[in-house]
Amino acid sequence: MPSQLVCRPEGKRPVAVLRVSGTLDPVTGDALQNAVRRSLANEPTGLLLDVAGLRIGDPIGLGALGEVVGQTREWPSVPIVVCGAPPATRRAIEAAPGCAGLVYSADCEGALAELRKEPEPPRIRARLRPVPDACRQVRQLVTPACEAWHRADLAATTALIATELVANVVRHAHTTMEFTFGLRAGRLRMAVRDGSRRLPEPAQPGLTSPGGRGLWLVRDLTEAWGVLPVSDGKVVWTQLGAAM
Repeated sequence: MPSQLVCRPEGKRPVAVLRVSGTLDPVTGDALQNAVRRSLANEPTGLLLDVAGLRIGDPIGLGALGEVVGQTREWPSVPIVVCGAPPATRRAIEAAPGCAGLVYSADCEGALAELRKEPEPPRIRARLRPVPDACRQVRQLVTPACEAWHRADLAATTALIATELVANVVRHAHTTMEFTFGLRAGRLRMAVRDGSRRLPEPAQPGLTSPGGRGLWLVRDLTEAWGVLPVSDGKVVWTQLGAAM
């Protein structure tokens, strides 16, 4: 019989919990990777992986977990805590490439209590329709937030980047989007999640292209940016340092 893996999410914000049970091997590794990506795409303050019911059928399957840990180390860079791992399971995860940065806890309840002690970083979220007016709406969100968070010096740059991120969805994805803007560790972080699985590629606009700056401009104005694919779309994210 084929291997089976069940990934059951419980809660999204501020701390996400993912209950994983069944057998992990090269076939089911993709299911675990997709589930972890979806949980992290919501930008929780922490992600708890309950692996008490997980059996490592083949350690090669852990490569999928190591890959997503590497992809999300810079964004959303939230702590991933492996909970309830039996000794053999923990040894296998610790030995897997890319999994060195994971934290371990004996049980989810204790880890959840510890993460909930941490104050949630300030952020705003908004669902926007893929219409041109969404660009104006997002500018009206980020400008006062920059002032409230004492980052008025970055308000104009942030508004420009937010406009380009949203405009990219309007032009290409044509789906409802979720815009998130927050302050963490002194850096402004923006993310736009849409329902298109087409990955964007920054291309230098032609001299006569009126709206072609897009991700080329985002790349030049931000400290870092990237794309996190998820099973129902993607998240395009950016980060600005206070010194920019």
